[in-house]
Amino acid sequence: MKAVIFDIDGTLIDTVDLHAEAWVKALAHFGYDIAFQDMRAQIGKGGDQILHGLLPPEAVERQSEEIKDFRASLFKREYLHKARAFPGVRALFERIRAAGQQAVLASSGTADEVERYKEIAGIADLIDGATSSDDAERSKPFPDIFQAALAKLPSVSPEQAVVIGDTPYDAEAARNAGTKSVGVLSGGFAEQALRDAGCMAVYEGPEHLLQHYDSSPLAR
Repeated sequence: MKAVIFDIDGTLIDTVDLHAEAWVKALAHFGYDIAFQDMRAQIGKGGDQILHGLLPPEAVERQSEEIKDFRASLFKREYLHKARAFPGVRALFERIRAAGQQAVLASSGTADEVERYKEIAGIADLIDGATSSDDAERSKPFPDIFQAALAKLPSVSPEQAVVIGDTPYDAEAARNAGTKSVGVLSGGFAEQALRDAGCMAVYEGPEHLLQHYDSSPLAR
């Protein structure tokens, strides 16, 4: 592989529960009572797709932008400072760089969140680009965000890149973008769910992937 495209939330940074809590609290503010576990199963999609999965169509059309803006502000104010990188993240990116491969971040989060995650993981000097919700018209499971990441790698074809993600939505989006995918269990989805969505291999998290790098799809 010439390039590795990384999802961030739940893959590199331990934020799935934080995002779920923020969404539950934001929706409660607007009068919608959503169970935490129901919300957690939606994390990995962008805000537009999350709301389509939970609210009536007329509510999405009427309130989606207001709800998403409220959620983004709430997350930045009350939750972002709690985010931590999973073990082995920087070392994995150093291994990718040492192998002569490129690395790009591809997130459905806001640009501000992505910038903060670079700092939290300590990888700003080891990446070749990053995308956020600003770069995609539609969020995962649509392929737009991974297509935007590939556009930052002009010498790399989709077949020469692999996506690393923690949700079936990542694998589906990768497949629709023409790339292979590898799953990690750090976001809480079951291994079988990731394999059923198309992941060619599954690891416990970044550190486990690093430990098995030489036998992983990244090294092929």
